[in-house]
Amino acid sequence: MQQRTLGRTGVPVGVVGLGAWQLGADWGEVNEDEALATLIAAHEAGVDFIDTADVYGDGRSERLVGQFVRGLPVGRTVTVATKMGRRVPQEAHRYNLDNFRAWNDRSRENLGVDTLDLVQLHCPPSEVYSTDEVFDGLDLMVQEGRMHAYGVSVETVAEALTAIARPNVATVQIIFNMLRLKPLDDVLPAAEKMGVGIIARVPLASGLLSGRYDENTTFGADDHRTYNRHGEAFDQGETFSGVDYATGLQAVRRLAPLKPEGLTMSQFALRWITDHPAVSVVIPGARNGEQARGNAAVGELPPLPAATHDAVREVYDELIRPSVHSRW
Repeated sequence: MQQRTLGRTGVPVGVVGLGAWQLGADWGEVNEDEALATLIAAHEAGVDFIDTADVYGDGRSERLVGQFVRGLPVGRTVTVATKMGRRVPQEAHRYNLDNFRAWNDRSRENLGVDTLDLVQLHCPPSEVYSTDEVFDGLDLMVQEGRMHAYGVSVETVAEALTAIARPNVATVQIIFNMLRLKPLDDVLPAAEKMGVGIIARVPLASGLLSGRYDENTTFGADDHRTYNRHGEAFDQGETFSGVDYATGLQAVRRLAPLKPEGLTMSQFALRWITDHPAVSVVIPGARNGEQARGNAAVGELPPLPAATHDAVREVYDELIRPSVHSRW
């Protein structure tokens, strides 16, 4: 798999990682055996970067990832990024050093490590990104040996640009896919210039870009694609990238003929993302080994033609930009 540098961490990682949200909660039930099998299959296919969070299943995802990592053969390593801050009411004053240490202790216990590879603020209130004390506290936790590096996960381009300007932010995690092109304008160029890694999340727009859904598709009651379509539980942009479901289906049908022969729609969508050199790693989720292996294979595919990228932008400009571009 193609390797890229994970921003200011200096750590090389495969360009396709694994997002572990679905192993915790909010995507329907994934039992422990299935979760571990998915992690093993991804790693065997070349994945060496896993993204999780303390809030995914209230620690379940972290614990499963930790169990997997501890079971790796001697000499095999994986970089694990986690996130903190979403287990409390989203009020800026809660992002303080005492809470950071408590959250950090819990994640280290869940993952079974003394020092976390990368800790990201998990889409906190916007004012947090401009608070010096927050980043002073994160710097101190690196000095204390609690974590090797820190980054942020953001909802908006403005938050990303504020974070990139911080001297010790190693990575920025942002929604970036064929239905969310705004990061191309300023975020990716700024990150590349400053040496900040970009972790591309929600790469398949909550599965829309897989091409497997239609107007008759239903999702479980415990799936955020049912209960958060309009931002009822958390930011609407996390579900289908904030795109109206019917409009998203229309866009995917327009994108489908652009897919190179031999690729799935998911692989096409992931390859489009990895064609951008500012992206350090893309983190698709997977519910089973077959999905994990299919995603990982993208790390060895050749770039898409320039004409394909132009056509993707045309679809975005016509169908998606009017309702999404100004929001995030």
